[in-house]
Amino acid sequence: MLAFILRRLLQAVVVMLAVAFIAFMLFQYVGDPVTNLLGQDATPEQRDQLRADLGLDQPFPVQFARFVGNAVQGEFGLSLRQGRKVSALIVERFPATMELALTAGVLALLVGIPLGVYAALNRGSFGAQVAMSASLLGVSLPTFLIGILLILVFAVELKVLPSFGRGEVVQIGWWTTGFLSPLGWRHLILPAITLSVFQLALIMRLVRAEMLEVLRTDYIKFAKARGLPNRVVYFGHALKNTLVPVITITGLQLGSLIAFAIITETVFQWPGMGLLFIQAVQFADIPVMAAYLCLIALIFVVINLIVDLLYFAVDPRLRIEKSAAAH
Repeated sequence: MLAFILRRLLQAVVVMLAVAFIAFMLFQYVGDPVTNLLGQDATPEQRDQLRADLGLDQPFPVQFARFVGNAVQGEFGLSLRQGRKVSALIVERFPATMELALTAGVLALLVGIPLGVYAALNRGSFGAQVAMSASLLGVSLPTFLIGILLILVFAVELKVLPSFGRGEVVQIGWWTTGFLSPLGWRHLILPAITLSVFQLALIMRLVRAEMLEVLRTDYIKFAKARGLPNRVVYFGHALKNTLVPVITITGLQLGSLIAFAIITETVFQWPGMGLLFIQAVQFADIPVMAAYLCLIALIFVVINLIVDLLYFAVDPRLRIEKSAAAH
């Protein structure tokens, strides 16, 4: 197990360096931050001086090495747009994005897995057909359209939920949360539903497909022949063996929720990292863009490592194979 973790950590370091290099290289060609900061009327001397102050006159390898060295220490330089440390901006916006992504992920799991099991066990029934049709709609509709429709219905027409912002938050150290505020919960409902619809539909369809496949196996037929109750057969045997691919997809989707919350945060003006990234792209704020992509890559790497470790807890066959290979 230790060798496996060390090997994955080494792979993670290589991945992070590759992402940092590609991101930093690409963003060199996204606009000119000096022009955005000084405007068109600046003199060549002013441009040269600012470029030297920002370190943009250095060769690419020097800039990249400085960026990596600072990133290892948790520093990503100064935002060219706001003139503040990028790490401070990330710390401010990170709780909002994590709160939104975790709420959407929990909602997708709590609704998607039971619906998938129901659709598999009641295949052909009216309720199962309605659930599958709704899942197809959830997979097909764009996220921004779902958000706009929810705003139109619940914020404009019914006027029961707010349509933008994060609402009242509570400060706990450096972390801010809306979970401890009724107004924060009200602001969270629509963005969380919008972000969870695609993942919910995907998980439901995956659970149904895997459940149907497991129900056809011989050991399930043998368990039924032994006279075991349906509850034990379906939930004690079939569902447990369905969870391995579900864990994989759920882990990757949690990373996707964080990475692709950009659209939802833009629609609802949610003050998270996605909205910060969009503003950075508009301003060619290279340090913020590079830091954001590196952080997202780190989140994916950590989630993948956790998913691999969960395999050993869920599927005993993997532990047996690992032990046999070691001997």
